[in-house]
Amino acid sequence: MHEALGHGQGGGGGTRPLSGRIAVAGKGGVGKTTISAGLARLLAREGAAVYAVDADPDVSLGLALGVPAQDLAALPPIIAARDLVLSRTGEGTMLLLNPAVDDLLSSYGLWHEGIRLFRMGGVKGGGTACYCPENSFLRAMLSSIVLRKGEMVLLDMGAGIEHLTRGTARGVDLMLIVTESGRASLDTAATIGRLAAQIGVREIRYVGNKVRNELERQAMRAAFGDKLAAMIGLHEEVMDAAAGGRAGDLEGPFGHQLKELLGKVLSIVSMSQETR
Repeated sequence: MHEALGHGQGGGGGTRPLSGRIAVAGKGGVGKTTISAGLARLLAREGAAVYAVDADPDVSLGLALGVPAQDLAALPPIIAARDLVLSRTGEGTMLLLNPAVDDLLSSYGLWHEGIRLFRMGGVKGGGTACYCPENSFLRAMLSSIVLRKGEMVLLDMGAGIEHLTRGTARGVDLMLIVTESGRASLDTAATIGRLAAQIGVREIRYVGNKVRNELERQAMRAAFGDKLAAMIGLHEEVMDAAAGGRAGDLEGPFGHQLKELLGKVLSIVSMSQETR
């Protein structure tokens, strides 16, 4: 049995697991990192031990979590630590595809308000066929984090899901794909969903963000049906915070909608774990 997290907002009450693996993906600019950070902060407030993994090279999950800029500057993406990478993987014909990295989880990253942040950096060119030292190291780190027990792991994935292998994908309890109502965003979200299903992600749901009116709500329902977990409104104060590199306010309307989403997320995670 998983230790339970009491969570009464939006999810119908009951108990929720303290451990789970949630990946969040989406086209750039849809608000994916804001939602990832908000979920991580809410989980930490509920007493969960949260591992937040910034696997999107284009934006900073740390800023959205409220980590001071000077602290982030002292924690460059782990992909930039080439000496460390090569010390674990080797290089050339002696490259280790599954380097030992478990010990790094206690020494790398930083704590902020109950959340341990890991900055991964981007997978190098060549996708899943590229077996360079950096890619091997990143995937080993991600696998070690995803397969841990006892924490809530939240992965901010970006539009691509190149960090995930079939092995780590099967360890993910739920992938949330954030989208806006525009056709390009909806198409990207659907593509991410198909790719995630192909590599073994068991549960996939969609989150409509910056929703302004009924026409946009209808477009999202038509695209995703009962796989649409939530629709979150357009909140200017949240967009202003994101533009300024600040953590968003979780006490207003955005926070209320995010709490409702969290209730659904935890219910799906719990069911996913029970059926493994």
